[in-house]
Formats: sequence, C-alpha cells, structure tokens
Amino acid sequence: MQSGSVTTPFGRRPMTLALVKRQVASGEIRSDKSVDKWKVFRDACEARTLLKLQDRALTVLDALLSFYPEADLRQGEPLIVFPSNAQLSLRAHGIAGATLRRHLAMLVDAGLIVRKDSANGKRYVRKDRTGEIEDAFGFDLSPLLARSEELAQLAQQVAAERALFRRTKEALTIRRRDARKLISAAIEEGASGDWGRIEDVYLALIARIPRSPTLQDLVSILEEMDLLCAEIVNQLDVLDNSAKMSSNDALSERHIQNSNPESINELEPSSRNEQGAKAERERQPQKEPLKAFPLSMVVRACPEMKLYGPTEGISSWRDLMAAAVVVRSTLGVSASAYEDACDVMGPENAAVTIACILERAGHINSAGAYLRDLTSKARRGEFSLGPMLMALMRANGSSERRAG
Repeated sequence: MQSGSVTTPFGRRPMTLALVKRQVASGEIRSDKSVDKWKVFRDACEARTLLKLQDRALTVLDALLSFYPEADLRQGEPLIVFPSNAQLSLRAHGIAGATLRRHLAMLVDAGLIVRKDSANGKRYVRKDRTGEIEDAFGFDLSPLLARSEELAQLAQQVAAERALFRRTKEALTIRRRDARKLISAAIEEGASGDWGRIEDVYLALIARIPRSPTLQDLVSILEEMDLLCAEIVNQLDVLDNSAKMSSNDALSERHIQNSNPESINELEPSSRNEQGAKAERERQPQKEPLKAFPLSMVVRACPEMKLYGPTEGISSWRDLMAAAVVVRSTLGVSASAYEDACDVMGPENAAVTIACILERAGHINSAGAYLRDLTSKARRGEFSLGPMLMALMRANGSSERRAG
C-alpha cells in the first residue's frame, strides 16, 4: 500500500528537493479525490509545451496509464504500475530502450510521475496471502491525481493562447489584404499621394513576419498594419473631401458671378466683426476631423508621455489629454496655440500631436511654432498623424532592438 513516505531513486540517479516536494504533495491528496485517468492524460497532452514535454514522453505516459487497471485514479488505491522496460517499450510502439529511459526521466522531472525504486532497482509487486498488495515498486501515478486541477488549468491556458494566436493571425491576414488592395487601387487609379513610400512601408512590415512567428510577433506587426491601413483610408478620405470642397468652391464662384454685380463685397473685403461675417463662415464647408488612432499605438510610439501621466501609466484618453496639458507647458507652447489645435484637430488628436512633438523635442527649435504650422496644415486638410506615429514606432522599435 502507499505509505506516503519519501523514497529516493535507485543507482546513480540524484535526489533533489523538487522530488521531495512532489512526493510530499502526493501524500497530501484528500481522501475522496478521484479523476478520470484519460482526462488527466488529455490535459497533460494539451499543456505539454508548458510542461516542456516531447511527443514521445506523452507516448510513454500513455503506456504507463494503460498498465493501471482502473479507469479512475483514486486516492486510497494503489497507484503504482510496475511494467518491465520490455513491456513498456512494447506498449509505447517499440520505443528504443535508451529513448524510453530518457523520456521516463522527463516525466519525472515534469512532476507527472514519481519513481518508487526497490532495493535492487527492480519493479515488482508484493502481495499477502489474500492477494492484497502489500507493497509495489515501479512508477507512482499519484502526482497526476494531485495535480489534476493544475493540469486542467494549464490545458485551458494553452487552448486560450492557441485561439488568440489563430484570431490574431487571421486579423493580420485580413489587414494585409486590405492594405495591399487599397494601395494597388490608389496606384492604378492615379490617386495623388506618396503611394510608393506607403508601399515600401507595407513591404517592410511583411518582411518582418518570421517563418514561425510568436503571438508577440503577430501582435506587434498587426498594430503597425492597423496603423498603416488607417493612414491609407485617411489619405483617401482627405482626397475625397478635397474633391468635394473643390466642387463646392466652383459652385460658390458661379453663385457670386451671378449675384448682384454692384455688391460691395466684390469691391472690398469685409471685416470679421462685421454683421453677417459669422454666418458667412458657417456656410463654408467643414473639413472632416482627423482620424483617431488606438491609444495603445500612441503610447507605444510616444513612450515619453508616460513620464507625465499618472503613476500607473496612461490607460485612457483622459490620462493622455491631462498629460498633454503638462507637456504643452513644459515645451513652451502657448495656451492659445494648443486651444487652436484642439479646435481644428479635436482634443484627442491634439494631445497625440503634443506627444509626437515631445518625442522629437530635441530636433524641433520651437514647439509652439511647429504646432501652429501643423494646425494650419490640418485646417487645410494637408496633415495626418499616421506618418508621424509610424515613424516614431519604427524609431522606437529600432532603439529597443539595439538596446536588447
């Protein structure tokens, strides 16, 4: 019967404190605990990457479980199997002896089985006159029973990571398709813009995808591909709005030419404070606001803003805008220049612009003048945040790789 005592391995195999800890834990299983042995095996198979096990080791574990006669591993029952290496090799699909011993050691190191060696290292069972097992020497399966909940959680974790990896890979495939077709359509239909540069950025992103990517690789490239797609759509929207405004301007010109030729408005410009001037400005077509980008991309492209945000970091647009007010003062940007940027770009995009200026503060002579220039371009529909964020993300990524 199981004594719950700690046993040491036979021969030259060393004893470690980790083995002691596992054997003690196996002796503390609650008395009524039981689990389906094949369910535990499936969980171990699912979690094999976290357990650092190879497929052949799982084949050996499968063979060991097949020597246990019951369907459930149950506390209070003998959980030791004692097949010879020849029998075990046969049920493990003819695995070689040296390979068998190596994978048995892996299962022990992973904490899925425990050796209970006899005095001479042989595996056998000793029974009393009634046929009850007095003692058995071989491989103890009680760690599988003790760790059944842990193995189930590890299996769920691996399944969730696999599903996330699949969704991220699918999302990147869709974004690659979107970017490729949008760029091709813009080039083929002669849309104005630096599409050659955008295509170079796209090809550089594609070239960064490894042959066997990790989830972190895919997430990083997907964020930049999202940003690139947003920039492409933003440029196409700007072109569309510019075409509409040109059409509206042409209609306005025809309307003025057909109006009263003696109107004083044709002879001299009116003051902004004159009666009716505000109504005239309100009739002018409004430009579309700048496209908003994900906060995570902004924080990644402009890490310096974290120094001016809350102690726990920038986790919301409110945090970013509050930090931008502090940075605005630090950079010497006047309140009127920042308010004008907020009116034209929107408060979120104005805060992002301040963050970008902070990242390149060492290369900008006057942050206030630079912000006013960008605000003027945004008012004319000639400014987009996309290229600035893309450039900063690439620069920060290169710096991180060099530092690593």
